Amino acid sequence: MPLPDAPQIRELVFRRFRGEADYPHMLSVLEAHTIGHGIEYANSLEELEFVFSHLTNCDPFRDVLIAEVNGEVIAFSRVWWDVLDDGVRLYKSLGFLVPAWQRRGIGTAMLRYNERQLRDIASMHPADAPKHYQGWASDREVSAHALFAAAGYEAVRTMLEMVRPATAPLREAPLPQGLEVRPAQPHHFRAIWEARLEAYRDHWGFAPGDEQAYRRWLEGPLFNPGLWKVAWDGEQVAGMVLNRINEAESVKYGRKRGWTQDVFVRRPWRRRGLARSLLSQSIAMFLSMGMEETALGVDADNPSGALALYEAAGYRISGKHTIYRKAMQQV
Repeated sequence: MPLPDAPQIRELVFRRFRGEADYPHMLSVLEAHTIGHGIEYANSLEELEFVFSHLTNCDPFRDVLIAEVNGEVIAFSRVWWDVLDDGVRLYKSLGFLVPAWQRRGIGTAMLRYNERQLRDIASMHPADAPKHYQGWASDREVSAHALFAAAGYEAVRTMLEMVRPATAPLREAPLPQGLEVRPAQPHHFRAIWEARLEAYRDHWGFAPGDEQAYRRWLEGPLFNPGLWKVAWDGEQVAGMVLNRINEAESVKYGRKRGWTQDVFVRRPWRRRGLARSLLSQSIAMFLSMGMEETALGVDADNPSGALALYEAAGYRISGKHTIYRKAMQQV
């Protein structure tokens, strides 16, 4: 599959996705990419298969690009699209390249191809709202930041990863009066999902979740309701912390970490200390389980004051991700 922007590298070829037979090769690229950039992430064949079996607005046989040199897969990328709650359409791409092949023009050629592919997809969508290309990179992926800058993308948001020692002192944070925390049962999952979406609607970049997204959430490898802290006001979900543990990551890096992720409070119950209480309960739970630290991710500019809440609870920044966008000419 010829790319007009491809660098002149002997035996470099680009091709489309061939199905499950490509998963082991893609996993090798992911491992080389994460190790080469010092990114702590436990890649696995099972996760790759899960992701590709639950894609939304993406046909891998059309939207995945693979690069080979001498028959060895050295890079791959994928594109897809989303519609935000405000109608803005985002055309997203991500890619991974074996570090030994960086700064050779391969990433640039693949990004340009992805943009052409996304523009073709966008041409089939209504022109009644803004359209943007979107990509992102961690603070360790220096070459990706340079790639986006050279392609005319602008940094629009910073997402933070934060970590807290589980043994650090906790402030007293009682549950607001009239609320109670109860174990999440299967018949609660739909209500929790809907409450999560409602609370998420106030966040930057919110895209409504459909039924397929709900099924993906239920079937996700880190879905563990036994760890959740969900506050109820009668039969209504008031707030939640959907805790989880990534066992593969813990084993790979020899650490005991619990993720106090997905901290949400619905509007009627905000400003009453509910998030602080649920977070404290989650940290205490992980400490009792023998965890040595807890972690979470947060939008640095979250309007609800989440960053200040987490800092007050003892969390400190351990990493950053930058989201980039570039306006697409209307098609």
